[in-house]
Amino acid sequence: MKIAGLLLAAGAGHRMGTPKALIRDPSGVPWVVRTARLLTESGCTQVVVVVGAAAETVRAELTTEPVEVVEATDWAEGMGASLSAGLTHLRPSSSDAVVVVPVDVPGLTVGAVRRVMDGAGTETLRRATYDGAPGHPVVIGRAHWDGVIASARGDEGARTYLRTHDAERIECADVADGADVDTGDALPPGHH
Repeated sequence: MKIAGLLLAAGAGHRMGTPKALIRDPSGVPWVVRTARLLTESGCTQVVVVVGAAAETVRAELTTEPVEVVEATDWAEGMGASLSAGLTHLRPSSSDAVVVVPVDVPGLTVGAVRRVMDGAGTETLRRATYDGAPGHPVVIGRAHWDGVIASARGDEGARTYLRTHDAERIECADVADGADVDTGDALPPGHH
């Protein structure tokens, strides 16, 4: 099975004061690069990064990474626009499924991504949970792509689709921290 990685990195990070894709971890690596590498290390056969806010700056950070960059021109409408842009880009590929990760989950690990994508196929619909609360990554089999594209709106992304189609839940709290980071106060130590 071929599983693509889709990194949603288009947001402006208004509450953060800067695009989250450009926040740097303690070693100076931007979150967008760290997360793209995480998807590659997890075994994704191709990695697509959706950019929007500060697109050229984010794209410049990725020039040495083995990724495809897609610009969501309507990124300001929310995560749904980015998700649709990424899935539309992947349609001609031979991928059976896609693992979707937003750029603002710095506690995500290869272990969590591999656990959620393990054995995924064209009919798979899964999401990670952390102590029972839904989170990322999300795995969407090819059979669901058109439905997700049609329903992805605003900042909701695929949330409603996953709920109404009873996505399988995979607990990952033992291997990762799934918290989204939305404000500077929530940044892990050393991130800036």
